[in-house]
Amino acid sequence: MVAIEQYIRDIPDFPKQGVVFKDITPLLASAEATAFCLSELLKFIEGQRIDKVVGIESRGFFFATLLANELQAGFVPIRKPGKLPYNTLKQPYTLEYGMDALEIHEDAIQKGDKVLMHDDVLATGGTARAACKLIEKLGGEIVQCNFLIELSFLKGAEKLNKYELRAMLTY
Repeated sequence: MVAIEQYIRDIPDFPKQGVVFKDITPLLASAEATAFCLSELLKFIEGQRIDKVVGIESRGFFFATLLANELQAGFVPIRKPGKLPYNTLKQPYTLEYGMDALEIHEDAIQKGDKVLMHDDVLATGGTARAACKLIEKLGGEIVQCNFLIELSFLKGAEKLNKYELRAMLTY
């Protein structure tokens, strides 16, 4: 067992004053910690069929691609506007420190696909909820939303209460 908390670095006042950013790059720099996290995230969805794993730009991509590979599922990136080269659907949202939007390729998910949505951190839930809306607009069925970290004091889980929600660490 790896104490992954030791690999999470707090960065005060990033990206703006008053926000304490949870930096996972030390975790990613450790092969042992990364392997441990991957095995734990896989346990969350053990025995469930997954057709697509959706990762949210950009830190959600790291484990989403690993999960997709292990699950023999497709990987689908959800990105900020203007980053995807094909036709997209767009979903605006409010996040902890402002407004933004997410996009997904319009053909990335097929009706009835069983989808695992992954991101590194669940904060206010705006980003994850926007991603879920995009998945559902394309006909995907969200099996679970999972995260490395949940910042429970920001109450993001309340915006995702209709989904199974799992996080490795809760602050």
